[in-house]
Amino acid sequence: MANTTTINGVDFHIGDKVKVYQKIQEGGKTRIQPFEGIVLAIKGGGETQSFCVRKIAAAKIGVERIWSTNSPWIDKIEVMKKGIVRRAKIYYARNPKVKLRFTDDQKIAKPRTVRRKTSSKKTAK
Repeated sequence: MANTTTINGVDFHIGDKVKVYQKIQEGGKTRIQPFEGIVLAIKGGGETQSFCVRKIAAAKIGVERIWSTNSPWIDKIEVMKKGIVRRAKIYYARNPKVKLRFTDDQKIAKPRTVRRKTSSKKTAK
């Protein structure tokens, strides 16, 4: 099992927000349709490797799509944001209350300044 995969020279991991450009064939015409969502799982290895992407569609309905890594219907993949996860499969992201973290949202930790206590001597009057 893998937590990362490469398609057309683009590396992506579980938890990343990606845009998958898929070729759609209608009649005699082909067009490219983007599908933007979060990578929930990467399964298998070698020729049988696949990945699952979930997005929230209209009316807040979750839509998941599974592709094979070597599918001829994938035109290209763009990584929009890098995710921060600690699990191999993030099926818990199906819960609408879960908030996922991305590297763009992280605050850079500032070094703390240590203040020394100053002795305040009161003068007696």
